[in-house]
Amino acid sequence: MRVFITGGAGFIGSHLAEGLLAQGHRVLVLDDLSTGQMANIDHLIGLPGFDYRVGSVIDAPLVAELVDRCDVTVHLAAAVGVRLIVEHPVHTIETNVHGTEVVLGAVARKRKLVVLASTSEVYGKGATVPFRENDDLVLGPTVNSRWAYACSKALDEWLALAHAREKGVPVIIARLFNTVGPRQTGRYGMVLPCFASQAVRGEPITVFGTGEQSRCFAHVRDVVEALWRLIQTPAAVGQVFNIGSDHEVTINRLALMVREAAGSDSPISHIPYNEAYAEGFEDMQRRVPDVHKLEQCVGFRPRTRLERIITDVVAEQRLCLVAT
Repeated sequence: MRVFITGGAGFIGSHLAEGLLAQGHRVLVLDDLSTGQMANIDHLIGLPGFDYRVGSVIDAPLVAELVDRCDVTVHLAAAVGVRLIVEHPVHTIETNVHGTEVVLGAVARKRKLVVLASTSEVYGKGATVPFRENDDLVLGPTVNSRWAYACSKALDEWLALAHAREKGVPVIIARLFNTVGPRQTGRYGMVLPCFASQAVRGEPITVFGTGEQSRCFAHVRDVVEALWRLIQTPAAVGQVFNIGSDHEVTINRLALMVREAAGSDSPISHIPYNEAYAEGFEDMQRRVPDVHKLEQCVGFRPRTRLERIITDVVAEQRLCLVAT
């Protein structure tokens, strides 16, 4: 199979490309390197079946050319990370919505399969957990840019499903929850690599808010496996799927686990949200996926234990520390 990955030099995209190549598939990557890095795919360059282009997902002629060369498109390119989203809401909205418009326009002409990466953020302020794919979406006020990302990705989903209904485009939507593992950067507010980097350096581990908010963390290898199984499953077309772990942990507990795994004596420091982000920033107390639909469809759900995930991330941060 020939697979086109937008955002393929990013954290998830590079792991997906690596996994597909290992199975003998051909992979074509597009990335503008705004958040992705060449270092993520350097080890793939020169391998049989791998090609890449540096360019933007909003470059319609380029995207159309690359879509035409492949059998399936996995659209991962997006503005990501809480800090980037809060600080650059215009970039977030334009990149996410217009980029998806371009990709869907290209695949619609050939009616080729597209997998759209969405996010748990679309559930917004929903209070009923675990979140199910057909739950109502509850977003905050437009004056709070925290919700711009959620809204843009929800619009991406509606746009994709509209193309499916009106133009016959085979679409699969994957709502990714917290995906973590090697190659993830903490630059844009990703909590686990931030904690691991601070711990191995002996710096204070900074927890925003009370730390009693909870999240679920899935290893990137499990997420890649789920995406690949969805691509191979005809019954998945036209459907929305949660992809993530359903093992819940508070951020306070996560900080303690990271500190222990790193053998660190870093203090844990709590920072109010209004000091970390803009005034009025809102966060969700819990975010837990219901993954029964995914498991029933493809016979798989992320199961890697959090302890193993933390070990992998801490080990990479140690390497980064040595390299510097």
